Amino acid sequence: MRYGISALGILVVLFLAWLASSNRREVKLKPIIMMIVIQIILSIFLLNTEYGYIIIKGISSIFSILLEYANEGISFVFGGLANTGEAPFFLNVLLPIVFISVLIGILQYLKILPFIMKGLGWLLSKVNGMGRLESYNAVASLMVGQSEVFITLKKQLGLISKQRLYTLCASAMSTVSMSIVGAYMTMLEPRYVVTALVLNLFGGFIIASIINPYEVDPGEDILETREERRQSFFEMIGEYILDGFKVAVIVGAMLIGFIALMAAINHVFELIFNVSFQWLLGYIFAPIAFIMGIPLAEAVSAGGIMATKLLTNEFVAMMDLSEGNHNFSSRTLGILSVFLVSFANFSSIGIITGAVKSLNEEQGNVVASFGLKLLYGATLVSILSGIIVSLVL
Repeated sequence: MRYGISALGILVVLFLAWLASSNRREVKLKPIIMMIVIQIILSIFLLNTEYGYIIIKGISSIFSILLEYANEGISFVFGGLANTGEAPFFLNVLLPIVFISVLIGILQYLKILPFIMKGLGWLLSKVNGMGRLESYNAVASLMVGQSEVFITLKKQLGLISKQRLYTLCASAMSTVSMSIVGAYMTMLEPRYVVTALVLNLFGGFIIASIINPYEVDPGEDILETREERRQSFFEMIGEYILDGFKVAVIVGAMLIGFIALMAAINHVFELIFNVSFQWLLGYIFAPIAFIMGIPLAEAVSAGGIMATKLLTNEFVAMMDLSEGNHNFSSRTLGILSVFLVSFANFSSIGIITGAVKSLNEEQGNVVASFGLKLLYGATLVSILSGIIVSLVL
């Protein structure tokens, strides 16, 4: 029964993407089917095999060690501020982003990260039926972040078509930055975080190739990444430290605002309708939760968390999932965890539009024109990833 629901869910997601397609006749089924099969195989490998367990445990251990190093610096600056027995979210979850950001900067400076991004991008282009530019962008978004990735493509940003620009932005919104993965692992099981990263990479190609199909002229598929002015090593270190701190502060500020806003809206709805706003949203999103393989008994609560992520951001939803009294089954926790690991929310429209506009105003206006369609596609990617995981849990 559950396999039937999951299979139906995949068909529903593909159909919803097809309804929004800009050119339905050009949709190519072969690469889509191939990538769905790859997603299923990778999910089985990562979640249901001993080798997958070893890989995820290794990745989790690396991030645990990095977080310990980060805490050395945090304790030196903020030691004594934490109340006994409590762990302030900003100190323990957000500030380690600063240290992870520095490591990414070092890998960039040593040319290790660009080599990995181009290599994986070339490999993916052989599978997804898209160009090297799109494949590189998906990997780069995962490595450096949804806004920073466009800086590396500044040379080509003004030359690419609207169709290709949509795919680039969809990939950026469907993935998450490695600098923030450590923070996710403090709230969700690492195995679901790692699995989501892999599934979203392919899911972004699947949904974009349906919503936005096009042919890439080999002569136009030239990957030229922008080389920044060569900085000194310590100048680069300082820049990435500040960038990481900005991310931590921005996420913290958004959490304060969004959580307070949700509390206020919930209170108003309870006073007027005697139900919370999240409970109401849960009923609206319950059918989506159901086709993701979540049992009906848990669909409303799960739908509320999914809606929270879409309307606010993934951190607010992750906190609700990890700290709330939902009593979800382990399978539902896995499906929801994978769904939450992406930047698919309304605030990301502004972030991506602003990033592109700062580099090319005309192309930034183009991104703004398909902002809602961008969010629609990225949300379908998250749903598809959740469904794929439901097949193997």
